[in-house]
Amino acid sequence: MRVTNNMLVMDFMNDYNKNLERLQKDQNMLSTGEKVSKPSDDPVAVASILRIKTEIARNNAYTKNTDDAKSWLSLTDTALGQIGDMLQNARDLAVQGSNGTLTQSDMQNLAAQVDQLKQQIIQVGNTQYNGRYIFAGYKTDTKPFSDTSNGYAGDDGAIKFEIGAGGNTIQVNVTGDKVFDVSSGTSQLLTVMDNLSNALKSGNNQAVSNIIGDIDNQIQNILSIRADAGAKANRVDLTANRLSSDNYNFTSLLSKNQDADIAQVITNLKMDDNVYRASLAAGAMIIQPSLVDFLK
Repeated sequence: MRVTNNMLVMDFMNDYNKNLERLQKDQNMLSTGEKVSKPSDDPVAVASILRIKTEIARNNAYTKNTDDAKSWLSLTDTALGQIGDMLQNARDLAVQGSNGTLTQSDMQNLAAQVDQLKQQIIQVGNTQYNGRYIFAGYKTDTKPFSDTSNGYAGDDGAIKFEIGAGGNTIQVNVTGDKVFDVSSGTSQLLTVMDNLSNALKSGNNQAVSNIIGDIDNQIQNILSIRADAGAKANRVDLTANRLSSDNYNFTSLLSKNQDADIAQVITNLKMDDNVYRASLAAGAMIIQPSLVDFLK
């Protein structure tokens, strides 16, 4: 078989292009820090990387939801604690007013304090999180409680956040009808506060004494709701810890599949650069001037 100069040149150009492609791939890996830049580099690795990135994105969405859930539940716990404290203050005032030794002026002063506590309870009942009323159910843009009535303007809608795969959701809100013990559209909690104030104003210490039991019932209701909210907060904390662990594992797995070994890449780059330069030198020897070049 006769080997022509053109055949030598073509073989050289094929080898030269291969060397150049390897060099370019090394340079891309070094500049991006990634093993693959396009699917054709490693289809199996690319498919694995895409799956891992999808899991990370989904995990990040769940993490954001758990963060929102923790904030919502934390604010709810704070509000419930404040309502419980104010009810306890109201109970202390009722105990003072029930002993029958206070003057009418003293009873009036106690009633004024009770009225202030009621207004504060209403304010807490209208607590907002990111512009949404936390005790209004689905009606988060509607103020659930008013200073002028004991009614409830919210509903019993349950707001749920998805915090895990497979429909793993958690209700983050506590509706005002439960917190304020709403019956037939009227808050029994606020009614108890009104009854206490009226009994103090009238100087009826026996009526005041009878209301203490009603206040105790409201305090117990708040404690029960707060305990349930606390249990949900604990569940969210556990979920957040698991998501954080999953995110670390996914990120590590992505790094193994995607990140290049920089030390190895530098070594390969130097080696392939030497090969490339050697091929250029060899090409200069192969592609020699011919008689045709001189005849032109």
